[in-house]
Amino acid sequence: MTPGSRKVAVVGVALSDCGRVDDATPYALHAQAARRALADAGLGREVVDGFASAGLGTLAPVEVAEYLGLRPTWVDSTSVGGATWEVMAAHAADAIAAGHAKAVLLVYGSTARADIRAGRRTGNLSFGARGPLQFEVPYGHTLIAKYAMAARRHMLEHGTTIEQLAEVAVQARANAALNPEAMFRDPITVDDVLSGPMIADPFTKLHCCIRSDGGAAVLLVAEELVRDCRTAPVWVLGAGEHVSHSAMSEWPDFTTGPAAVSGRLAFERAGVRPEEIDFAEIYDAFTYMTLVTLEDLGFCGKGEGGAFVEKGRLLVRGGELPVNTDGGGLSAQHPGMRGLFLLVEAVRQLRGEGGERQVRGPGGRGELPRLGVASATGGWFCSSGTLVLGRD
Repeated sequence: MTPGSRKVAVVGVALSDCGRVDDATPYALHAQAARRALADAGLGREVVDGFASAGLGTLAPVEVAEYLGLRPTWVDSTSVGGATWEVMAAHAADAIAAGHAKAVLLVYGSTARADIRAGRRTGNLSFGARGPLQFEVPYGHTLIAKYAMAARRHMLEHGTTIEQLAEVAVQARANAALNPEAMFRDPITVDDVLSGPMIADPFTKLHCCIRSDGGAAVLLVAEELVRDCRTAPVWVLGAGEHVSHSAMSEWPDFTTGPAAVSGRLAFERAGVRPEEIDFAEIYDAFTYMTLVTLEDLGFCGKGEGGAFVEKGRLLVRGGELPVNTDGGGLSAQHPGMRGLFLLVEAVRQLRGEGGERQVRGPGGRGELPRLGVASATGGWFCSSGTLVLGRD
């Protein structure tokens, strides 16, 4: 097979124990997710010659690979926040297609919640005060405040309402109710969201992601290895990545995120249009992220996100475009950089493994989905990675 002509498939996905995990280290969660993903694919670790990891260790991903007993000949430690894993998956697909690797394992694990509970760390309000960030920290620009300010701009320019943003949280929770692995499953209402404690205006608590523990792993392989796997392949059809800014003063438009570029590239390279997509997994550290990313990916026009989400379109049951079918970071789990969890859920949906939350055709009676998109955002709309995935 000529290098560069290989197709690339995801053949193994898994989560570690998630939610409240007080008795495990981040390394243990990496290992648990990795073992489960390999078992899901029906392959042994000896087949893995590529490894990607970020967020743990002084020499990431060297330390994690050592812990897992891997000696890869291709590695990636790209770190661009929550979008890291979609960007890494794109890099891995390129490497496999070029013949530089045959099986690449992406792994993440974090005990963000347990560490705070045990006093091993505190909640981060900012990413530091060095470099460009030093000019913003004195003005109270916490991570949440950056997102809140962007949301306010969208509300000012496009008439988006706080009730419409709350609908994102309500529908995410409704999807989580169908997911036995979700951390929070009790229904919530728009009034519940609006009446919660204020975190950063206009965001109350339920506009913000939960904090959990957990890990995830995804195995990508060259097409010639697919026949050795126990699972049906999910093909990487197209990918795009983009970085926008780090300083808020360098962000030209608070109402447009970097997914506007990464999404366009991914759709073009996959040869599909947004209207052909059956479901979307979108990074949702805050409700505004979901709304503006839907616009950026072309599922609705700029400024139309509020009207789009308020009609229940994001629901697994009855929604026109099910979004965050596992409940997302707002309800299912969010242990830090959540991008890898989007890929796990997208693959499960395309393989028909969603259980009660499985996406189907109109009225829930149709065939399994054919095309899905996973789009993640890092920092404060600083980076984006988008993948289009499809089944045979």
